[in-house]
Amino acid sequence: MRPTKKLSERWLGPFEAIKNIGSHVYQLKLPLQWKSVHPVFHVSLLEPVKQSRIPNCNQLPPPPVLVEEQEEREVALVLYSKLKRGEVLYLVECKGFSQDPGRKTWEPAYNLTSSPDLFKNFHSLYPERPSPINSRV
Repeated sequence: MRPTKKLSERWLGPFEAIKNIGSHVYQLKLPLQWKSVHPVFHVSLLEPVKQSRIPNCNQLPPPPVLVEEQEEREVALVLYSKLKRGEVLYLVECKGFSQDPGRKTWEPAYNLTSSPDLFKNFHSLYPERPSPINSRV
């Protein structure tokens, strides 16, 4: 969050245009953290990528997504699940934190909505482990 709107990034991206839906509308491939953002945009909201005139100068990635003033981490791997006081907890490893000793954390199921396929795969391999669906009594 910037102190004023004037200092904020004017454009985010670059993002890949997946499909041209109409003469003035494109569908973009957005990061998983932006799942609440509709991926279809009018051309007036888009800018083509301008190549830098400086050799070997690359565009920085967009800033991390903040959820309730905390950076949202993207799940790389689901390691285990357990039931604690009627709540399903997952032991997860987050992307981009391989050097961080605290990269494996126990998180409640409701905090982990960005990677549903990882959880489906985990429960297909370990159907006996607690999941939000089979923990309801």
